[in-house]
Amino acid sequence: MPVRAIRGAVQVGANQSTAILEGTSELVAEVMTRNQLTPADVISVVFTATPDLNAEFPALAARKLGFQDVPLLCCTEIDVPGAA
Repeated sequence: MPVRAIRGAVQVGANQSTAILEGTSELVAEVMTRNQLTPADVISVVFTATPDLNAEFPALAARKLGFQDVPLLCCTEIDVPGAA
């Protein structure tokens, strides 16, 4: 069975649950479509967010898209002073 890593990124306009869920849903749907994948093809997903985005777990968006049996992990990016 082939194993691949796929990376994607999205920006959200506000630290609000709806903004985080909508942005994450859009990203996950696009990655899945472009790579012709279904949740059954995915072995795990790691979501990262900047420290200012804490109003919702991005993984919730994936759960709502059918990732019921996929291990999902949410992490915070390191807050390096002066970084973008």
